[in-house]
Amino acid sequence: MKITYKFFQKYIANFIIIACICFIGVISYQGGVLGVFSSSNQGEIIYAGNVKNNAVSLMFNVYMGNEHVESILNMLEKHNVKATFFVGGTWVNKNEECFKKIVESGNEIGNHGYWHKDHSKISDEQQFNEIKMTDEIVKTISGISMTLFAPPSGAYNSKTANIANSLGYKTIMWTKDTIDWRDNDKTLVFNRAVNNVKAGDLILCHPTEVTASVLEKIIQKYKEIGLKITTVGQNII
Repeated sequence: MKITYKFFQKYIANFIIIACICFIGVISYQGGVLGVFSSSNQGEIIYAGNVKNNAVSLMFNVYMGNEHVESILNMLEKHNVKATFFVGGTWVNKNEECFKKIVESGNEIGNHGYWHKDHSKISDEQQFNEIKMTDEIVKTISGISMTLFAPPSGAYNSKTANIANSLGYKTIMWTKDTIDWRDNDKTLVFNRAVNNVKAGDLILCHPTEVTASVLEKIIQKYKEIGLKITTVGQNII
């Protein structure tokens, strides 16, 4: 059979159309499973706030223990500042009364996943469920609809932000890490929180004894150099 140029063009055009249909079908299937991954559903990873706000934010990742939460809340109230508490779903489930105190204090509540899983190593469906389950338990107990998600250990993969975004969340990292869960050293934790601090910084903390003991000094230092202290949600606007 003689293959004409027009026949070749038609053959290639049909092949491209079939390939595109197959590709769209795969994407639609993935979206049907989790309700994510469409090209219009791109999320982003946020590492800092808006420098124009002239503010820093204290963010507490809460997924184990409750011994020092109340003293931290009292110190924030004493200085009339608000922080953001990213809570784990299992922690909320086991520490409902303590969680309610955070809510009643007027501080911002964020999502820290349910089982504190490494989001760079779990499936897309597991990532979805980690965020969704925490969203549901927080909403059930407090009525709060959270909008910020902090991946446990700061671990994420190429799908994490999209999955979070599909559930109405912005994915939040940090600018400075106090590593207060590891180092029980007041001077070290304080210095990590304040050295070279600047507008827009997001300061990662945990409700540990060492952070509770130096929190007042940290707050005072920020105010001393003219920085406001606000929630992550307000800082990233």
